[in-house]
Amino acid sequence: MAKAIITCALTGVLTDPRQHPVPVTPEEMAREARRAFDEGAAVMHVHVRDQGAGRGHLPSWDPEVAGAVVAAIRAACPGVVINLTTGVVGPDIAGPAACLRALRPEIAACNAGSLNYLKARREGGWAWPPLLFDNPAEKVAAFLAVMAECGAQPEWECFDTGIVRCVDLYRRAGLHRGRARCNLVMGVESGMPSDPELLPILLRLLPEGARWSVTAIGRDEVWPLHQRAAELGGDLRTGLEDTFYLPDGSRADSNGALVRALARTAREAGRAIASPEEARAALGLAGLGLAGPGLAGEPA
Repeated sequence: MAKAIITCALTGVLTDPRQHPVPVTPEEMAREARRAFDEGAAVMHVHVRDQGAGRGHLPSWDPEVAGAVVAAIRAACPGVVINLTTGVVGPDIAGPAACLRALRPEIAACNAGSLNYLKARREGGWAWPPLLFDNPAEKVAAFLAVMAECGAQPEWECFDTGIVRCVDLYRRAGLHRGRARCNLVMGVESGMPSDPELLPILLRLLPEGARWSVTAIGRDEVWPLHQRAAELGGDLRTGLEDTFYLPDGSRADSNGALVRALARTAREAGRAIASPEEARAALGLAGLGLAGPGLAGEPA
């Protein structure tokens, strides 16, 4: 089978760095990226955190902060592919758009539909206030326009089966051309479960010829899902955004440990691991990340 492209999701959106080992500063992000890079990650999925007094509990859409983070990652991991988040609640996409224009990543996450983002406590009540992660068609179209302007390849983020089906609808409506790249997000409590038996069904719902990967969120249940994704030929993703737990149930102390375990899973399925150069060729990327801007405002 084709070589597996491994993405590392370094830090996520809201995980509290005072409780979990998630990186926040440019130096921490670069260190964690290098650990993942050394274990086989060719792509870094980047969220940027506020650098102020709260030290990283909330996201930041400041292009200068994002630029410093991405520049540090690129310096630590020569040739790495950058995949920048765009996920934001509400209709205002000015922050993510500014970061896309400043950094010109090769890949940008494009959330393909809306989801009631819910989690219930076992004893009753909500784990957090119910949240609508809203991604109506006009918001998706606006993001696609900015991505096209910046030369970023959209990675369709799909949290539920209907959202998977929407990807082909956007393409049939003329909003996106070219080969689709879909990320099946499994394990959010109000979305698709981390169930390996669901994968063959989801693959039948993808646009024809789509390249796909799985984001597996959870604990021990994510590793059988990763194994099945590797066996079926998908690309792979892990990182402290998605899980804190290794296959043996122990807690990971870094992104490197998670990527090492995922690479081992891929090899057990008969898959070799793609280098950044091989990932670019397989994904049809333009190579902007090889000479892309670092700090906001620097020329490419």
